[in-house]
Amino acid sequence: MEKDLFILQQLVTKDFKIRYRRSVLGVAWSVLNPLLMMIVMAIVFSTIFAQGRNGSITPEMYPLYLIVGNITFTLMSESTSSALTSIIDASSLLKKVKVHRFVFPVQKALFSLVNFAFSLIAVAIVMLWFRVVPTWHLIWLPVVLILLVTFCMGLGLLLSALTVFFRDIRHLWSVVITAWTYFTPIFWTTDFIAQMPRILQLVMYANPMYNYLQFMRDIFLFQTNPTAFTLGMCTFWAVLAIVAGYLVFHKTEHKFILYI
Repeated sequence: MEKDLFILQQLVTKDFKIRYRRSVLGVAWSVLNPLLMMIVMAIVFSTIFAQGRNGSITPEMYPLYLIVGNITFTLMSESTSSALTSIIDASSLLKKVKVHRFVFPVQKALFSLVNFAFSLIAVAIVMLWFRVVPTWHLIWLPVVLILLVTFCMGLGLLLSALTVFFRDIRHLWSVVITAWTYFTPIFWTTDFIAQMPRILQLVMYANPMYNYLQFMRDIFLFQTNPTAFTLGMCTFWAVLAIVAGYLVFHKTEHKFILYI
């Protein structure tokens, strides 16, 4: 276990250095990128989607609504997309060094969490600009992050194992992420759900990322405790993902060496 933790630390550090190597602004891009994306999307969508949950999202609140949703979804999309090929990319190392294979997809989720932590600086800047005072409800932040990262690790384990045997998943997942982006209220607001057919409403409420975004916005924007439904759904998806991911990964990992 100590060896695995050391390898995890080294891999996260290596990815961090590679991402910002030869970059003038370096790690500042983790703050600037969500800010710039928020500005562009706010300009494009604010006039269209300025009405929020039950009409509660004002134009002044929309940038915070947008950036919180964007960085939360990005944590999931980045970690799972990079975990897809984590086993394949580590093939040379796996053939030479005896190491637990789960380290590689798990590391991708942890690296995305590090980037997310820097993105919170951008959220703090937006809150300061719009004079949104943080409240004690932010004590829920570690809870939602543990659940979200667990969900990402589970998906990462599942996808990395399947990609070893079915390389087409790399292309399919990019389509899934694109569709998932538009199906999740990142830039559009949740009052549109009430206008959907009942079956689509049920599907929307079951969308894992809808629940994680709702949790984050509750504590940052609406400054309230997450509802029991939101907390329950986030826990459900985290447990389901990690269990399914672990079972598939554990059952297939002994065959990885034959396909990488």
